Amino acid sequence: MSQTYLTTEELATRMKYDVRTIRNRLKDSVLLEGIHYFRPFGGRKILFIWEAIEEDMQKYSRTSGLVPMAGGGICHG
Repeated sequence: MSQTYLTTEELATRMKYDVRTIRNRLKDSVLLEGIHYFRPFGGRKILFIWEAIEEDMQKYSRTSGLVPMAGGGICHG
């Protein structure tokens, strides 16, 4: 399975979020390092894995009635 790696700017375009929102609010709370993104060569640049993000977006969509929690759990709302 091939993976699509996106920069923060490319992810912001696909998700229709501001780049600052992704960096300040979503990264490390919703988007987790090692699952949704990684830092190549231990540097400052971040590459997001689109397939992992898309899978979680579908898994926790509003139609399922589940609310993802910051700690990784699920609230059956």
